[in-house]
Amino acid sequence: MKNILLIFIGGGAGSLMRYFLSRFINSLSTSHFPFGTFVVNVAGCFLIGFIIFYTERYGERADTWRLLLATGLCGGFTTFSTFSLESSELISEQHILVFLLYTAGSILLGLLATYLGLLAGRAA
Repeated sequence: MKNILLIFIGGGAGSLMRYFLSRFINSLSTSHFPFGTFVVNVAGCFLIGFIIFYTERYGERADTWRLLLATGLCGGFTTFSTFSLESSELISEQHILVFLLYTAGSILLGLLATYLGLLAGRAA
């Protein structure tokens, strides 16, 4: 039951963070490009990489922190389901170049950010 509660609390916090950060970023742009989701996904990829390596130093407590922060917080914070929906909408609205930039940028920068997060977590 403790594990479920940790994931629940982390997921709720991550979802709220995603909502407010994405809304704020999107309010700064008039472009069709979904900058809010893009920034949140890249930041979430970095964060999960950092958390996985940083928590290794906690030994037996690492699983607790990973459930709260990686599974819960990052799971609620990252938005690849929203990414998929927005990509489909860009295609439907015939914004093909924006769709291609958004998709390629999300995947490539997400992978790079995860790798950098892993390196940062090792170094911390």
